[in-house]
Amino acid sequence: MTRGLLIALPVGGLALIAGFAAGLAVPGSPLAPAMATPTATSTIAPPPMASRTVVPSGIPTATATATSTLSPTPADTPTPAGPPTETLRPSRTPSITPTPTFDPPEGRVLQQANCRYGPGGAYLYEWGLYPANHVDILATNQLGDWYYIHPWYFLGDCWVRADLIEVLRGDTSTLRPFYGILPFSELYKPPRTVSAVRNGDEVTISWSAVWMTEDDYRGYLIEAWLCVDGQILFTPIAVDGLVYTVHDEAGCQQASSARVYTAEKHGYTEWRLVQWPLHPNSTPTAVAFP
Repeated sequence: MTRGLLIALPVGGLALIAGFAAGLAVPGSPLAPAMATPTATSTIAPPPMASRTVVPSGIPTATATATSTLSPTPADTPTPAGPPTETLRPSRTPSITPTPTFDPPEGRVLQQANCRYGPGGAYLYEWGLYPANHVDILATNQLGDWYYIHPWYFLGDCWVRADLIEVLRGDTSTLRPFYGILPFSELYKPPRTVSAVRNGDEVTISWSAVWMTEDDYRGYLIEAWLCVDGQILFTPIAVDGLVYTVHDEAGCQQASSARVYTAEKHGYTEWRLVQWPLHPNSTPTAVAFP
């Protein structure tokens, strides 16, 4: 009896083990759902993986659009339009070539003379000219009795009387009238007040005194444009004083005018305009002025 029980126990244990193993294989056992749950979670996990795969799929589309935006760059290549602009250069050259060259008449000084800053003895002395000095004749004054010259032996240009120059080459009748710029001085001031009074054809100009040292003093300069015989004549006048009377007629289309400078040995101050009294028998349409 005891031996039979001992034999039965191993057989039963084996049956129990076999039954437990069989329960794992039975689909309807309560262990089967527990084992199925992890497999369910594993099947749900792929969707997020699928969402991640969408992200890289967008990246190539972005690169595709980038390449599409860069593709218009060949359209920017019209910049080689630079060469056509160079073709404009030949069109500019004709405007430069027509400029004529000026070959001034050549002259020679006949006797010692003073070359001045303006066309008249009223202007300050600039250079001394000597017989046989050669000069280029650049221009004339309105009447043609003064030459604006360039001495071959000096740096500056100046004015000399035409009858003191012998013309060696060229035609001075083709020269145009010219008015130069006077040397400017800042040492002194122009007259503060300037006035003019007419009495028929006579106009008296007066101005206030300007103090100058005795060494610098050169008086005053009047530059006047006066009506004489129906035309306006430029008339420079040097005055050692404060009053001067000029002759001014009627019958010119332009109104007469004048201005006054202070003159000192280094040059001239700014000028003061004279308020010119019109002639009662004149109806000018413009003002004479250089």
